[in-house]
Amino acid sequence: MLTSSVENYLKTIYNLQQEAGWANTSAIAEHMAVKNPSATMMLKRMAAMHPPLIEYTPYEGAQLTADGEKQALDVIRVHRLMETFLVQVLGYTWDEVHADADRLEHASSPQLIERIATLLGDPERDPHGEDIPDRDGHLPQRSEVPLTMLDPGQSGRITRVAADKPEILRYLNEIGLTLDVTVEVLEKAPFSGPLTVQSPQPGSTARALGPEITNRIYVDAAH
Repeated sequence: MLTSSVENYLKTIYNLQQEAGWANTSAIAEHMAVKNPSATMMLKRMAAMHPPLIEYTPYEGAQLTADGEKQALDVIRVHRLMETFLVQVLGYTWDEVHADADRLEHASSPQLIERIATLLGDPERDPHGEDIPDRDGHLPQRSEVPLTMLDPGQSGRITRVAADKPEILRYLNEIGLTLDVTVEVLEKAPFSGPLTVQSPQPGSTARALGPEITNRIYVDAAH
């Protein structure tokens, strides 16, 4: 059994690898809200486990081993199933689930998780559009891009939104930019300025969104 702290590190390293191909120590420490020496100590511990969960390079960072990646995907599966359960069964909104799912993922038995998965009909995605790993830890390949990458005149269907900022999720819900909504870029300010976007839905108005928001929205630009 892994501790909740180790499970959180596994998730963080996995997510950083997905973004950059590598998880450096400073980025890990920032995401875990700890000092670099604390992160370094944990990374050394994880590298020394049997089997090792990461390959650790001093002063640089970490890469998940095959065992570490499997464990990370198991934790991610539980987290995303919990988020889906909280929304579909308990009536949470998509901005409320992340913190409670973080707590529940460490206190759930495999039997409970499988019963929840069966109850929900083995969902493929969570309330934020993130893929739920299957029982073997497999995830499909996806080709969406951040909304930031679109140019004026381009549009895309929102396929997922990062869940780490509840206030952003609430705002997007208020202005109608939620999953499966198509959004068009009208203007793009230079020097990483805001995008002016609009949905073709009736009653929609143009909105200027800064990169803190547009970097968290992923779209299928083929739509």
